Amino acid sequence: MIKIGCCGFPSGMKKYFERFKLVEVQKTFYAPPKKETAEKWRSQAPEDFEFTLKAWQLITHEPRSPTYKKAGIKIEKDREKNYGFFRNTEEVFEAWEVTRSIAKALKSRIVVFQCPSSFKENDENIENMRNFFNSIERDFVFAWEPRGNWSLETIAKLCKELDLIHCIDPFVSELAIKAKLAYFRLHGRGKKKYYYDYTKDDFVILFKKIEESEAEEIYCLFNNVYMEKNALEFAELIQAQ
Repeated sequence: MIKIGCCGFPSGMKKYFERFKLVEVQKTFYAPPKKETAEKWRSQAPEDFEFTLKAWQLITHEPRSPTYKKAGIKIEKDREKNYGFFRNTEEVFEAWEVTRSIAKALKSRIVVFQCPSSFKENDENIENMRNFFNSIERDFVFAWEPRGNWSLETIAKLCKELDLIHCIDPFVSELAIKAKLAYFRLHGRGKKKYYYDYTKDDFVILFKKIEESEAEEIYCLFNNVYMEKNALEFAELIQAQ
C-alpha cells in the first residue's frame, strides 16, 4: 500500500481533506499548537484521514539552528546546552511530552524525528539517542531521518536496536535497513532542491525505489514548493498501475 501526501497544508485544510488522506504536520516541529487545536483538526478531518507529525525541534535541534529563529524561540545562553540532540535533560523530555500529547490528539500513528546535519555520528549522540528512545513510552511508530555523516551500518544498527524506521529522501539516500513500513520524505532534487518540480521520469524512478524497499506500507510525503501538484501527479500514476 502506498500512501501519498504533503508536508504541511499547501492549501486550505478543507480542500486538502478532499484531495488527500495523509498529511505530515509541520507546526509541531516549529511551534506546537495547543492540544485543543489538534483535537479540532482531528474532528474536522475525515475519519480515514491520517496525520503524521514532526517531533518538536527542541528534541532534535540545538538553539543555534535557524529553525529556532524562524519559530520565534529564544533560549538563554546558559541554557542552550539543555536543548536538542536527544539530550538527557528535563527540557528535551518536556518537549517530547508536548509532541506526544499532540500526536495522541491527532490519533497519529507515526512521529518523525528529523535531525540536522550538525547531529553527527559520534558516541555522545548515539548514547543520547539510546537513552531517549529507551526512556519514552512506545505509543507510536518512530521514523528517524538522520542527515550528515552517518554510515548506513550505524543507522541500521540503531534502527534495529531502538526499533526505529529509517526515514529517507529516496533520491538522496539509500535505506540502511528494510522494514514492513517505509517512510519517504521528498525534498526536491539537484540545485533547485526545494523549488524542484518532479517530472514523470522522477516518478518512474520513485516507484522503482518503492518496489526495491520491499515494504508492505510506504508513506510518500512531498516537501517542495510544488508538493501538492507533485503528490497529485504521483497519485495518478500509482492509480494507473
